[in-house]
Parts: sequence; structure tokens; C-alpha cells
Amino acid sequence: MSTNSLPGGTWSLGDLTVTRFGYGAMQLAGPWVMGPPADHDGALAVLREAVQLGITHIDTSDAYGPEVTNRLIREALHPYPEGLHIVTKVGANRDERGGWPPARDAESVRRGVHQNLLNLGLEVLDLVNLRLGNAEGPQPESVTEAFGTLAELQREGLIRHLGVSNATPEQVAEAQSIAPIVCVQNLYNLAFRQDDGLIDSLAEQGVAYVPFFPLGGFSPLQSAALSAVAARLEATPMSVALAWLLQRSPNILLIPGTSSVTHLRENVAGAGLQLGEDDLAELNKIGL
Repeated sequence: MSTNSLPGGTWSLGDLTVTRFGYGAMQLAGPWVMGPPADHDGALAVLREAVQLGITHIDTSDAYGPEVTNRLIREALHPYPEGLHIVTKVGANRDERGGWPPARDAESVRRGVHQNLLNLGLEVLDLVNLRLGNAEGPQPESVTEAFGTLAELQREGLIRHLGVSNATPEQVAEAQSIAPIVCVQNLYNLAFRQDDGLIDSLAEQGVAYVPFFPLGGFSPLQSAALSAVAARLEATPMSVALAWLLQRSPNILLIPGTSSVTHLRENVAGAGLQLGEDDLAELNKIGL
């Protein structure tokens, strides 16, 4: 499969062309994103299958595991194929209880970038998102110190492009006042649509919006309307949810995660579902 045959086509993250259908590596770590996978070889197979399918956008973080997914990516794919772009995050660590304590002081941000470089086996990171807020969602805080540090690292040649994650619109604007961003990665899906206005604004600017938990995350999407549309189209609710995201706005990039080759293939096939106007009208009422 080539990048042209993947659902949604491609998008430009600055000077990087990526498939709008990408892959999120978070689920390759152990339960609750802690520790190694139960099936090490299976995890490597999923990453290699993603590349075989034509996916050129892999999302990860050194906090996943921690350090587990980045090392799996390196083991499975290094030296990396031309055109494959790995997007990572800094701004949070993991503690022994599975929490996500912030790591957004300048020293922690620098250390996080260098750890990602080391574990991925890279000299330059394609794109680094600054993870803000906490597990409850975005929180009001200044991004100046942390994002300013990322901008310094970009000027030093260690990062090509910058983005923010788990951010409010105000934090997006603050980051943009410091350095250009090419993407925003926030919680968004068919049932959780608080960023509708932000998505439209970013689309006008040519900035990508990357929804995490596009299928609901640890609590899969549940909706009578979603089930009804899926039944009518003889598709799965998850296929409909992914297809809706790709049709919601051209700047939306998908990074659904899975630890199964079969499920990865199902996600790719499902996202290509074409929704009609009546389907979209019914689905658009879910999160409003």
C-alpha cells in the first residue's frame, strides 16, 4: 500500500509530508502505558506493518513505558525508511505509581529531548510536542519557559518542528508568539468536541490538529446514533468514528493506536469509509 492509497491522503507538517492516517505507539507499552509489552515480537510486527501499509507518521513519547515505545520503534525500524517521520513529546515523566508528573522546567525539557534522541537513535527530532496540563486535561499555565526552551533546541538544530499537546487555545496562541507551531495534539473525538472552534482556526492557518484518543481511549465511544449509522452502513462504530474525523476537517491527522496487526489493518480500512450527508448530520449531533 502506498501513502496515496491511505485514507485522507497527506498533510504537510512544515516541510514534512505525512499521511493523514498515522499510528500512535502508546499502546505498545504494557498495561496503563507502563513496562514492556506482553508480546515483544508482536509489538515489532505492528510497527513494521504500519510502515508496510504506507504510514509515514508515527507518534510516540519517551514517557510511554517509560522509554519502552521509543526503544521498540528503534529496534523495529532503525535505520528509518526515507519519508518516515516520528513525532514525540516532552513535558511529563512517569512515576512508579503510573502518574504523569510535569517536567516542564528548562532542564527537564532539555533532558527529555536528549533522551528521545538517544532512545530513537536520531540526531534530529522531526517534531516535538510540548505536553501541557495533566491527566485531567488542559490546565491554565504559562508555556513560556518550556516552549521557549524547545525553541532554543530548535535553533540549535536538534528539532525540526514544534507543536503543543493537551493545550488550551490561549496556550496555543502563547506558543505561537514564541515560535511557529505545525500541530496541536489534544483530546478530541466524535463525542468530545470542545475544540471545534480551535480546529477551524488552525485549519485556516495551515496548522494540523491531531486528536488523541480518537476512539475514546480507555473508555471506548458509546452512542446510539453512532451505532445506528454504523449498522446502516454495515460498518463498525470505530470505523465510522475514524472516518468522521477525517471528513471533519482536512487538517485533522489520525494516530489511532493498537498492539495488534489485525486491528491496525481494520483501522486503516475503516477510516476510508465514505459518510454521506445524512450520516454526517446524524453524527454531528452526538458531541453537541
